[in-house]
Amino acid sequence: MKFYLTITITLLISTLGFSQTSETDSIYKAKIKKLDFMVGNWKGTGWRMERNGKSEFEQTNRIEFKLDSTAVLIEGKGISKGKIVHNALSILTYDKTNDNYIFRSYLPNGMNAEFKAEIIENKLYWYTNDNIRFRIWQNEKGQWYETGEYKRENSWIQFFEMTLNREQ
Repeated sequence: MKFYLTITITLLISTLGFSQTSETDSIYKAKIKKLDFMVGNWKGTGWRMERNGKSEFEQTNRIEFKLDSTAVLIEGKGISKGKIVHNALSILTYDKTNDNYIFRSYLPNGMNAEFKAEIIENKLYWYTNDNIRFRIWQNEKGQWYETGEYKRENSWIQFFEMTLNREQ
């Protein structure tokens, strides 16, 4: 009798766990679905300001949904004058507790960081701190368009721009 009672309780608990997981999963999936404009393979060019002026680069990004569409995996590589100038792996997830997105970035030198992100008017904003922000959106031509800006006094000054085309 104890055996059947234990089995019944175990099944009941696991059933309740699955129903809560499905509800939670659907919340995460709905939030991550808002980022579907990013998914795909992208290639294009960009520029960034450096000490000696503007530096141009070629960029490829590979973005895909992961973990049953509850996360976005971003792999990006930038090359300038035959050298890799950007090589990062990022994971974008939704934080239900704080009602925002989390942008985690990993670099080959072992550095990694976590940034707050949010969607405002169909653009993904992510912030490295209070004075630096990046914005990603799909422009009117269907291209990946990304800018980086820093805040000086009360205005934003652009230091980075990237325009990528979706590859077939």
